[in-house]
Amino acid sequence: MSLDNAPDEVKLAVDLIMLLEQHEIPTETALAALEIVRQDFLRKREEKDSR
Repeated sequence: MSLDNAPDEVKLAVDLIMLLEQHEIPTETALAALEIVRQDFLRKREEKDSR
């Protein structure tokens, strides 16, 4: 299956999964880190929208 025509968010998700798996990051650590990233991007989006 090729990702050439996949949406950018799918390509990024696959890259992130591969990176986390290659570095053998524990599942709970990865999930906690992803939640921090999610909150950061939500905050940035809110700041941008409030301008």
